[in-house]
Amino acid sequence: MSLIPSFFGGRRSNVFDPFSLDVWDPFKDFHFPSSLSAENSAFVNTRVDWKETPEAHVLKADIPGLKKEQVKVEIEDDKVLQISGERNVEKEDKNDKWHRVERSSGKFLRKFRLPENAKVDQVKASIENGVLTVTIPKEEVKKSDVKAVQISG
Repeated sequence: MSLIPSFFGGRRSNVFDPFSLDVWDPFKDFHFPSSLSAENSAFVNTRVDWKETPEAHVLKADIPGLKKEQVKVEIEDDKVLQISGERNVEKEDKNDKWHRVERSSGKFLRKFRLPENAKVDQVKASIENGVLTVTIPKEEVKKSDVKAVQISG
């Protein structure tokens, strides 16, 4: 039994209390570059799906808990779609005792190069149930006219 507290860094753990059992983190003493810090973890965790339909390109991003005022959808130079925002850290009360903080906070930014057939002046975005949907209509592909050419000879 004396090995268990030393294995978990000298802390006593109660196996019946799910909040008291600390799991050993082999990376806790490593210092990662700021690009991988906890404050930027929201950026890393923002997942985006991109599908193409016959009419449009549709991107869906998981942004749970964010309001539309906290999210920006922008188009740079008619070529790049940029989705950005910020999830603020919850205010701390000195009387609260935190057991675990796993939800990410901080800024996130994703950029996508748009295809040539994107109608960038008709982009629409909406948020519903924590999912941002960005719809980019496509230009119609012109069917080439085929004309018969008389062959002389």
